[in-house]
Amino acid sequence: MDEIPPGEHLSPFETQRELHAAFAQETRHRIIQTVLGHPEHLPSLAELAYYCQKSESAVIDQLGELSELGLIERYELGESQQQRDLPGTFYGFTERGVLILDRFEYLRGRPMLAAVHEQTAKTERIRRHEAAPRPALPDAVTAALEAEHTDENEMAAAVGTAMEDADSFRELF
Repeated sequence: MDEIPPGEHLSPFETQRELHAAFAQETRHRIIQTVLGHPEHLPSLAELAYYCQKSESAVIDQLGELSELGLIERYELGESQQQRDLPGTFYGFTERGVLILDRFEYLRGRPMLAAVHEQTAKTERIRRHEAAPRPALPDAVTAALEAEHTDENEMAAAVGTAMEDADSFRELF
């Protein structure tokens, strides 16, 4: 019998279980909601900590977990675009991340999360961070986050992934 290398899963169901566990953990869930509700879908670390009501170190730990799963990526603003006292690092979804979030129907909550974000009382620092220049998300991620109604085929087209049936979608897991 072949030995399974460390870190390899016995089945795609194990990866799906890990994704459910990632979404269920409170801080990671709040991070996902914050990114979905953010006007640019690219909050800074300070914004994430503020909206999640967690310390920046706790948020960084959970961003690492989401990054390992391929859901969240760190986006850097170019040096020429950075401004003093404003963040240059932001966190947003990957192409894989928006596909998986759509699969679990998280993207349907964007309008409500945006409304909550807009109505939340913000400190001066958070308002400055929210108004800071940001790098561009990949076009595929932007298209997926701006899509009005999504199904697997529309989402696959939005991110440029060739998925013709549900079996190819399962490869994400």
